[in-house]
Amino acid sequence: MKVAWDLQRMSQGRFELGLGTQIRQNIQDRYSARWLPPARGMKEYVGALRAIFRSFRDPREPLNFVGEHYRFTRLQPFFNPGPIAAPDVPIMLGAVGPMMLAAVGEVADGLHTHPTNTSTRYLREVILPNVAVGIAKRDPALAKPLICANELVATGSDTETVAAERERLRGTLAFVFSTPAYWASLDLLGWKAVGEQLLALTREGRWKDMPAALPDHVLDEFLVSGRYEELPGILASRFGGLVDRITLTVPADPTDDAACAAAIAAIREVKRR
Repeated sequence: MKVAWDLQRMSQGRFELGLGTQIRQNIQDRYSARWLPPARGMKEYVGALRAIFRSFRDPREPLNFVGEHYRFTRLQPFFNPGPIAAPDVPIMLGAVGPMMLAAVGEVADGLHTHPTNTSTRYLREVILPNVAVGIAKRDPALAKPLICANELVATGSDTETVAAERERLRGTLAFVFSTPAYWASLDLLGWKAVGEQLLALTREGRWKDMPAALPDHVLDEFLVSGRYEELPGILASRFGGLVDRITLTVPADPTDDAACAAAIAAIREVKRR
């Protein structure tokens, strides 16, 4: 956690710590680590981090966090990076299931949605209500958590580039939607059969056929497409009043940096209105 504190110092308060859970098989068999019940374990871990950051902020406050799964009671002065002229590190969570979404509302500073959960209907009917369940138990001293739509965006300086990016991201979403754990949005929208077809293709090893199995109407539910100058209007129309932030991919071509920066400035201006 000292690394996060140092990054917050170097960024002058702009750093955010993003955390998420994994499935049991990856935690135990890929990372050889201890698996914990995701929501309960994450809530306790966030509490431990806040205790550590408090001790970093004020070296006179002893570190004494003892929970069911985590214990932090030793912090010698040599290992305490000391206070910085910046806020404590905001803790953002990635969450998919209802219990993790409620955990965001209860203890985190914000949520980064999974790209498969950026349908506006899913945001309204599933994500925001479940986060609200946690907010009802939230410490009043904590500000309301931010909701960040981790939206896939096919963009570029011209129509041809946008079209190419759209097809590239069709392949990305087709691959992700082949995993049943990410079918919640498809279920809600009545498109579970699309996920089942994609899963069948993976089992048959027909990876190249997967993008064609993701129809345009499904793709457009989870993907924004438009030139840089079109993005502010498109994103405001889709997400205005629904989320606090939207992610954008950094351009692969450095010559697009200025156009992307102008689009970001315009998006921020639209949000301020």
